[in-house]
Amino acid sequence: MTIFGIAVGGAVGSILRYLVQIQCTHWFGSRFPLGTLIINTIGSLLIGFLFIVLLERYSVSSEIRLALMTGLLGGFTTFSAFSLETIDLIQQGSFLSAASNIILSVVLCLTACYLGVILARTV
Repeated sequence: MTIFGIAVGGAVGSILRYLVQIQCTHWFGSRFPLGTLIINTIGSLLIGFLFIVLLERYSVSSEIRLALMTGLLGGFTTFSAFSLETIDLIQQGSFLSAASNIILSVVLCLTACYLGVILARTV
């Protein structure tokens, strides 16, 4: 049951990532990988929030935690896409965009994760 839950969560997360990426590209264009940055930031917020809610607040089974955190958020977040897009920016000579992507991704995602933890502890 655990593997099935992770697989279903991963499928749903991957579909959500695709839909968010397509919409962000439609809204903002493709010169900067803003969709990946938004996805990773949202995923970081959610994993911080769920970590506290599922482990500290409620007695949620490990199967549900794995389905949500490993499956859904693992399928949704895109560190490998972040890495490839950053290398692509470097190879294009867009060093400022590559550095911005690295700095923004690290700062925003760590901040979002921390805010998720704080939010979960206050609700």
